Amino acid sequence: MIKICLVEDEKSLSELLKTYLEKEDYSVDVYSKGQDVLDCEKKYDLYILDIMLEDDISGYDIIKHIRSNDEQVPIIFSSARDESIDKIVGLELGSDDYIAKPYSPKELVLRVNNIVKRIYKSDYNNLTYNDYVIDVDKRIVKKEDKIIDLTTLEFDMFLYFVNNKGKSIDRETILSAVWGEDYFGSDRVVDDLIRRLRKKLNIDLNTIYGYGYRLV
Repeated sequence: MIKICLVEDEKSLSELLKTYLEKEDYSVDVYSKGQDVLDCEKKYDLYILDIMLEDDISGYDIIKHIRSNDEQVPIIFSSARDESIDKIVGLELGSDDYIAKPYSPKELVLRVNNIVKRIYKSDYNNLTYNDYVIDVDKRIVKKEDKIIDLTTLEFDMFLYFVNNKGKSIDRETILSAVWGEDYFGSDRVVDDLIRRLRKKLNIDLNTIYGYGYRLV
């Protein structure tokens, strides 16, 4: 999961942005004081920095500190002051993007998504479930860097359940999603594939008797 450091001293705005970003499955930590960010030892995958904060530490100070330790991590600046000046200074210091206040939370989310997809492209196409890592592009499943030997249908079913984790899914829906809507035959092939998948993977794939299955 992508970890975001959101530095914003407007509480109502920071809460709103946090909500929007978490809906996109990002992990978000919010800071209102620049010094707290400088003192923090946590590593983040992306920073969203307001230039003017409630203490004497500015967004400019924070980006200098970040860049002294990491030249690659993406940074987005925001400010309600003169856009042209802040944008130039921010870019000179090493920010990747600039967004002027007031802005729509949806616009920020789109910018974040674009940066994440560009910089963390390989990770972005990976899913995780417990100790398993699913490479969607390469269509492989790994556990502790060891590739699990799965057939095409086994991979498709596992990926389908991971994408629908926690949902109760009936056999007909599973059949249509994994085998395709044109498949004609007994839905018992679902049960057979489930048994094969359970033998190969240590997963909490629960049976809902008389209905279907649920991955928890």
